[in-house]
Amino acid sequence: MAENVDTTTIEIEDMITVGTLAERLSIPVSRLIGELMKNGVMATVNERIDFDTAEIIVEELQLGVTLAKRATAEPAVAVREKPVASATAVPRAPVVAVMGHVDHGKTTLLDAIRGANVVKGEAGGITQHISAYQVEHNGRPITFLDTPGHEAFAAIREHGAHLTDIVIIVVAADDGIKPQTIEAIRFARKAGVKIIVAANKIDKEGADVNRLKQQLSEHELLVEEWGGDTFVAEVSAKTQKGIPELLDMIMLVTDVEELKADIDVPARGLIIEAHVEQGRGPVAHALIEAGTLKPGHFIVSGSSYAKIRNLETTEGKPVKEAFPSQPVAITGFKTLPEFGDPFEVVANEKEARARAEAVASDKNASGGHNNIGSSELIRLINRDNKMEELNIIIKADVQGSLTSVIDSLKAMDTDEVSVRIVGSGVGPIGENDLHLAHTSKAIVYGFNVDLPTSSKQQASRDKIHVRMYRVIYELIDDVKEELSKLLKPEIIETELGRLVVKGIFKTTKTEVICGGEVTKGKLVAPALARVTRGDENLGEVEVTGLKRGPAEAKEVFEGEMCGMSFNTTKRIDLVEGDRIELFTRQAVTRSL
Repeated sequence: MAENVDTTTIEIEDMITVGTLAERLSIPVSRLIGELMKNGVMATVNERIDFDTAEIIVEELQLGVTLAKRATAEPAVAVREKPVASATAVPRAPVVAVMGHVDHGKTTLLDAIRGANVVKGEAGGITQHISAYQVEHNGRPITFLDTPGHEAFAAIREHGAHLTDIVIIVVAADDGIKPQTIEAIRFARKAGVKIIVAANKIDKEGADVNRLKQQLSEHELLVEEWGGDTFVAEVSAKTQKGIPELLDMIMLVTDVEELKADIDVPARGLIIEAHVEQGRGPVAHALIEAGTLKPGHFIVSGSSYAKIRNLETTEGKPVKEAFPSQPVAITGFKTLPEFGDPFEVVANEKEARARAEAVASDKNASGGHNNIGSSELIRLINRDNKMEELNIIIKADVQGSLTSVIDSLKAMDTDEVSVRIVGSGVGPIGENDLHLAHTSKAIVYGFNVDLPTSSKQQASRDKIHVRMYRVIYELIDDVKEELSKLLKPEIIETELGRLVVKGIFKTTKTEVICGGEVTKGKLVAPALARVTRGDENLGEVEVTGLKRGPAEAKEVFEGEMCGMSFNTTKRIDLVEGDRIELFTRQAVTRSL
């Protein structure tokens, strides 16, 4: 037995380059790279790996070292601070995100506020991506963001909270707080914004606002009448009861918070959605945080840039200029900008192109999409153990939906099966997607996109599986079913009975005839059996016949004597006292 030795603890960051880790471990970088390669990971000295991967590799190296995550203070507001207004800033509209559990009536409530009927156009009645628009209340604008309610859209919903000043959490008064409600509260707190609760469906039977207020207090949201600072508006999207009061509360919070922004500075903001339109190319929906945006401006967002060709409201009406808190649609991008990326106006196209190229270069230099995560490492290690992979190509209507679909699918990975995204993108399913599917034997999933006639013909000719969905959880269920087909069936053994050998009548290389007493259960033939001597397993055999006296028997019960014949693939020399345990073995289909 090895002696216990003291271990050294080394603190590292969540992500660390291979070279830096080798330096911290005081080992040659070649040794660390070699260990990664042994586990199927081709990594360079500048490649970044996450903490879990580093922990796995250090354990494999047996250095007597324990890794610990370096403590870092979590920022109060995630990702990016909002612009700080100057002394000359002017009042701006509040940006209000509407969140909550699926089917609690978020979009229906917004329909009532907006005077539209969006929910009928949503697949499955569930918002599929962030939509943004402005309404007026008492002559003052309010910008609303409708965020998806399904669990698969957590990433989009979180971005919705980061973009806003106020979060309205819609809770059905007859249903109460649900998991996605709790998640929305967490997002809003993380973003450090004011929370208003809309108790919806108060006209339904079983509605209990007092119970809802109690549930809110359990999640540290104490309502105003109980001494807290959380306002609860009792509303009915169906009858529009309470909606004016809800809008009044939004404007009151706006006045208290003194929301302002500069309009005489280069415009900046965030990309809240991006997709490709036929005849128009990349189209980005953006929310302006400061400055004034106009057609003809040059803007850069991440590794993409544009000269604004068309500037429109999100309803498609052209505008000559747009101001802070205003959601707009922008055309003119050279490539599709990333969902959630900031944008800003720059002086000219040369500067825009240079900055976009610099961001793209930085992504590549820091590993970009090649950063190695622990799940990828485990997948590569298990590939040698014949881990089953489901190859998939995903095409979605907008960038945010694509991100959420991929994240949801990767979360299904187990130590036996995994989803391998061999291709993805925004826009219709095209010829290149089908060529890739044909060579990689992948299933093509389309989410809210079209399948052109030419692509449909190509898929049929090459026998490529193309599946189109409008509701995300239906797509996820389909992938889950396909992954389940790759799982090895579960082998279930059912014990039948046991015979203790009392005599041996014939032994050959492939056949044995013996006799004995049934000491447990019952014996049947044909059946599988395991021959044991004490704790030693002598092998598995196939029981071919039973005899009670001179007569053949189909089954023999506990306490009876019988003869038995069985076939074996290797010679088994029985002795008196050996046990023969009969059982059945059945393969049962598994599911995730």
